[in-house]
Amino acid sequence: MNRRLGLVLGLVASCCTTTWADEKTHGVKVVSPDRFHLEAGDLSLGLSQDWRQPLPKVTRALIIVHGRLRNAQTYLHSGEDAAEHAGVAANTLVIAPQFLNQADVKGNHLGNQVLRWKGNDWMAGEPSTGPGQISSYGALDQIIKHLGNRTLFPALKEIVVAGHSGGGQVVQRFALTGHDHPLLQTEGIRLRYVVANPSSYAYFSPQRPVPFDTASCPGFNDWKYGMQNLPDYVGDRGAQQLEHAYVSRDITYLLGQQDTDPNHPALDKSCEAQTQGAYRLIRGHNYFGYLKQRHPQLSHKLVEVPGVGHDGDKMFTSPEGEKVLFSQ
Repeated sequence: MNRRLGLVLGLVASCCTTTWADEKTHGVKVVSPDRFHLEAGDLSLGLSQDWRQPLPKVTRALIIVHGRLRNAQTYLHSGEDAAEHAGVAANTLVIAPQFLNQADVKGNHLGNQVLRWKGNDWMAGEPSTGPGQISSYGALDQIIKHLGNRTLFPALKEIVVAGHSGGGQVVQRFALTGHDHPLLQTEGIRLRYVVANPSSYAYFSPQRPVPFDTASCPGFNDWKYGMQNLPDYVGDRGAQQLEHAYVSRDITYLLGQQDTDPNHPALDKSCEAQTQGAYRLIRGHNYFGYLKQRHPQLSHKLVEVPGVGHDGDKMFTSPEGEKVLFSQ
């Protein structure tokens, strides 16, 4: 299967009232107000506090990644609400990057300096199309690097990268392919990942939980579902190296107990995703079981949220969500 076609088939939405047609024609309704200047261009983002000046009280940074609708401000508010409920708002900096596409830039009359991606390529770590080229995962790396600046964040102890739905896909793949940050280790800053209700996962081998005919789904093991045709961001690292790094990372899978609809409008129903299970809850359990089988000593955690389906805000503001995001 053509790699681009595979990416298109794998589009996943976050819950929102905006329709796919609206979004495709006019772009996002809300562009985040802040900008993070990178060599390739300016990344749109939302911030709970001004991070250009020293934040001596901040001990934790929460990077929260939106889904397909790119509604970063909605996710920013969910992160802020969760921190407020957990009683840690004063000590938490919430950062919500916004991976805009060409329709967003055109529809909102943004300047040429703002970073944009082709369609939903940002989900799979593809490079921006303008003004310069940077992988969406590379942009997350730059946020993490910025947070390692002790002049600005003298008390920072932990960085949590979390995402729901399409954002959960990003965080899972970013945890898998992400570059090392030796500065964090030097400074004693912990890095954790929270993967909530993604439609699919990247597998390390051709093994899948659901029997299928490879002839009718030839792209099942292509990125972003498997290790074939990896994005340029990965560099010369192979599947074995990536798996070794991935299983050593601090990752929690946060799954809604009611996210069980095999016909959910935002569920990835491509053949590549169907090989992983019928709906998101079972796909999460299947992937966790697959990893445990390969790595019996796996330290990753799986946490279910009772009574919640495919809803990012309810997932992150639930008692279980708050505990995972802000565990001491």
